[in-house]
Amino acid sequence: MQNMQAALWVVVLLVVLALAFDFMNGFHDAANSIATVVSTGVLKPAQAVMFAAFFNVVAIFVFHLSVAATVGKGIVQPGIVDTHVVFGALVGAVTWNVITWYYGIPSSSSHALIGGIVGAVMAKSGAGALISAGILKTVTFIFVSPILGFLLGSLMMVLVANLFKRARPSKVDKWFRRLQLVSAGAYSLGHGGNDAQKTIGIIWMLLVATGYVSAADTSPPTWTIVCCYMAIGLGTMFGGWRIVKTMGQRITKLKPVGGFCAETGGALTLFLATALGIPVSTTHTITGAIVGVGSTQRASAVRWGVAGNIVWAWVLTIPASAFVASIAYAVSIQIF
Repeated sequence: MQNMQAALWVVVLLVVLALAFDFMNGFHDAANSIATVVSTGVLKPAQAVMFAAFFNVVAIFVFHLSVAATVGKGIVQPGIVDTHVVFGALVGAVTWNVITWYYGIPSSSSHALIGGIVGAVMAKSGAGALISAGILKTVTFIFVSPILGFLLGSLMMVLVANLFKRARPSKVDKWFRRLQLVSAGAYSLGHGGNDAQKTIGIIWMLLVATGYVSAADTSPPTWTIVCCYMAIGLGTMFGGWRIVKTMGQRITKLKPVGGFCAETGGALTLFLATALGIPVSTTHTITGAIVGVGSTQRASAVRWGVAGNIVWAWVLTIPASAFVASIAYAVSIQIF
């Protein structure tokens, strides 16, 4: 009986840690949802975080749990995951998020989590314990999501420029200040729909591994869904202000029309990935879209040095979080 209670307490603590990661995900990635709408002056920061948080949570009613299924059952072979693996994965992801938040680097919370899972699983059972199809799909979209964001953002900008080339700039600015509320809401919806499901997936993985949920169940418990969407919404409300400046102004200067095009291109990419059950990076997606919008003006409008530093963070995210996760896994064996 005491062993069962101890196991339950471990599971409870890991669920709390997972929700803390989810909160940090919202906190860290809030900039992705609000940087453009704040930097263009359409909303004040306090208004923007409330606006984004609302749509993060509303996503619970919009998207199926395809991404949660990929994370929960599509990355690691059955029977491999235990409490030590989950602990290692979460510590690896949280550590990388804290480091990149502190330095204002818009890295991917999503890929930090995937890297954490990979590192902890490999520390336990080696690469053979991973499901190659799930890993390949996720890694492929590290490159596909920013490219798709870039293409859609730049195409939107070209389309809008042609449609409104005879309109007065002041009138265009006025229209797109209103339209940017629509695009920012859509992007926040996509952010909540894709990112909250990653935490749902790892909690689902934990509950199956510890026997609290049957592996045959086709969806996780309702409480995990509600808690994860609420946690990411609360994280967004507190905001990641260190990263807003990088995303909103340092890559390229944005006007409301550019913000609308970047957010719309990013939102379309997130909707597609979520529908396909692919855990993508909202950071990669919106960065690609912002660069796409800036590049339609002229190549020099984009600060390629800043963009290059961000890309290096992308490259390092999975191996860095995997390394920390493998150490955390080894430590957890000694703790519980």
